[in-house]
Amino acid sequence: MTKAAHARYWVRLLLIVLVPALVLPPIGRAQDAPAAPISRVRTGLDVILQDMPEALRGKRIGLITNPTGITPDLRSGADLLAARRDIHLVALFGPEHGIRGSGGAGAAVANATDPKTGLPVYSLYGGNRKPSAAMLRGLDVLVFDIQDVGARFYTYVSTMALAMQAAAENNLLFVVLDRPDPLGGDLVEGPVLDPRWSSFIGMYPIPIVHGMTVGELAQYINAESHVNARLMVVKMEGWNRSMWFDQTGLPWVMTSPGIPHFGTAVLYPAMGPIGDTNLSVGVLTTKPFEFVGQTFVQPWRLRAALEARHPAGVAFREVYWSGEPWTDSGGPQYAGVEIRVTDRAAYRPVRLTLDIIDAFRQLYPNQFRWGGKWGDQYVFDIDMGTDEVRRAFIAGRSPAQIEDSWQPALARFMQTREKYLLYPTGH
Repeated sequence: MTKAAHARYWVRLLLIVLVPALVLPPIGRAQDAPAAPISRVRTGLDVILQDMPEALRGKRIGLITNPTGITPDLRSGADLLAARRDIHLVALFGPEHGIRGSGGAGAAVANATDPKTGLPVYSLYGGNRKPSAAMLRGLDVLVFDIQDVGARFYTYVSTMALAMQAAAENNLLFVVLDRPDPLGGDLVEGPVLDPRWSSFIGMYPIPIVHGMTVGELAQYINAESHVNARLMVVKMEGWNRSMWFDQTGLPWVMTSPGIPHFGTAVLYPAMGPIGDTNLSVGVLTTKPFEFVGQTFVQPWRLRAALEARHPAGVAFREVYWSGEPWTDSGGPQYAGVEIRVTDRAAYRPVRLTLDIIDAFRQLYPNQFRWGGKWGDQYVFDIDMGTDEVRRAFIAGRSPAQIEDSWQPALARFMQTREKYLLYPTGH
């Protein structure tokens, strides 16, 4: 080969390799890409670490937190606050799953001593769901710093509310270090909880998807439920209501063992109640709450039935999975669909819940069951905050009719919540 031919060969090779890389978009999961450029949001924790509020300086503080209470460089807020000299962190309080995230779903958490900081850890998911007077003795301030997922039936907001009640009863300042609602602040949907269905997985008359940060919820609960705590919310900087979590520049940390990824949190408001029927939602897979099916399902039939309902903003893929993927036997073999959110502006998680249940009831009327009970109440009803949804299905009402039924209460909630919103709409 001549020098000229050799040069032409290498030029052609470089063009073959480099030109596609220059003109083609990067390969990735388009449905998981953020809807707008990423911004760096500063959480309430970030704000106080840079400039400690005077209300906290020199005070004896109890901190309610878990592994989500971190800085952008993945350092624990509990560790950082314990090392400060301008405050005195003297106790830690852990919600469901514990202060370091070691507890399983629904498993009682014991009081302990934190091995890293040496501080006493009081469990708020064991013998006490609400801090006792003895736990709070000697404190001046109770601080809450936990990332919520934006669904009413996630228990961390109940932990916050009960702790706020205890702070009011013991004359402590209650401080919320605010963090984003992962689904933004504009999406609001679902039935408003009927107070007769109040429980630890839904205590207050708010919809399933409320579109509020924990700081905004604290203000709403404090005023509307007459808690009357001395409440202080340390606002985020740089967040607006159009931002979903992956647009904030903040790192996602699993909020609990069942919510490992941001994509899980996106579908959790839709799939949480379905997981309390007899359907599988893939909890024992690497994509919990992103699958739905059962051992008796023909996935092509389920996909067709769901697509015929035209649920907004989502797409379906036929899928099979094992109930116990880490064992040799594999456990039960499930079949169904994977759900992917393709249009965030159109996505309506609670309507998706209705469409999925309707499809199963039509396709598999002899196999679908409403699932387990706590006492004489279906867990599905407790999730929904009412038994009217289940009863409406049994009476033959359509998803559209069921959705229409909760609109008056939802409109009243939307009007009331306006008083407690802390952040602007997006641009």
